[in-house]
Amino acid sequence: MIGRREFITLLGGAAGWQLAARAQQRLMPTIGFLRSTPLAGYSHLIEGFRRGLSSVGFNEGQNVAIEYRYAENRSERLPGLAAELIRLPVEVIVANVNAALAAKATTTTVPIVFVTGSDPVVDGLVASLNRPGGNATGVSFVSGLLGPKRLEMLRQLVPTGTMAMLVGTDTLEGRIERRDVELAAQSIGQQLVVAAIGNDGELDDAFGSIVRSGAKALLVGSGPLVTSNRERVVALAARHAIPAAYSLREFVVAGGLMGYGASIAEAYRQAGIYAGRILKGEKPADLPVVQADKFELMLNLKTAKALGLSVPDTLLARADEVIE
Repeated sequence: MIGRREFITLLGGAAGWQLAARAQQRLMPTIGFLRSTPLAGYSHLIEGFRRGLSSVGFNEGQNVAIEYRYAENRSERLPGLAAELIRLPVEVIVANVNAALAAKATTTTVPIVFVTGSDPVVDGLVASLNRPGGNATGVSFVSGLLGPKRLEMLRQLVPTGTMAMLVGTDTLEGRIERRDVELAAQSIGQQLVVAAIGNDGELDDAFGSIVRSGAKALLVGSGPLVTSNRERVVALAARHAIPAAYSLREFVVAGGLMGYGASIAEAYRQAGIYAGRILKGEKPADLPVVQADKFELMLNLKTAKALGLSVPDTLLARADEVIE
């Protein structure tokens, strides 16, 4: 019987060590981390995910491996990337909404932990929130459902004039949010124009149509396409001097005027906990979907000053975080 060192020698030097390293890595469970977006701008989500994993005893490179895949906002790539992860194989896939839908269409056996801003029942990811059934569960930070609330807050900053809404057509979440905001605007007599984008290349034209409409304020919709272009969206709003409200804190940190929503980084931390629990043997069907119940208002007073806006005291009093 030969020992490990003798086995490596027989395999032949450096090549043998590489094969042994791969074999050792396969002794660890592997998680597939799949997003429809680019990698750039999302390192804080990975950090949140790793924190969640660590809290249940899994640390990347020590007792778990993570394979990362990004579709760069090209949804047609997602089925292939999901299939690639499944072939590796991975024990669980963690994914944003579009990636989770692609993974669910690819496998009925590999567990999926999604992170979405929409209603996963409406999206078709789970049968119900309390009893997901099937091979998927996850976290909803319910971003898209808050569109009418953000409209109300934006009207406190800019009470008169036409408003615009920038919305991505890449998710059902975005389309439902558009419908909800349009209904809310109609109910209060607010004139609203909608600029829809289906890919990154349509942003400049969308802002051109918003400016031509004479809109005095902008509500920026949720969803992966818009969020992954947040720095560009914030820069375009600043260039055209349009006060804008956003769905996530990340937009305000990038210089946006106002944000209202739940923490997506916290959602990924909770996804890390669920991924770890599944690695320990729990089934997605038995893990209820986690729903965000804490929503924060952020204001950027530096941006407000640049726009010549006075923030009402009532809005300031409600703010959870103020950037000065």
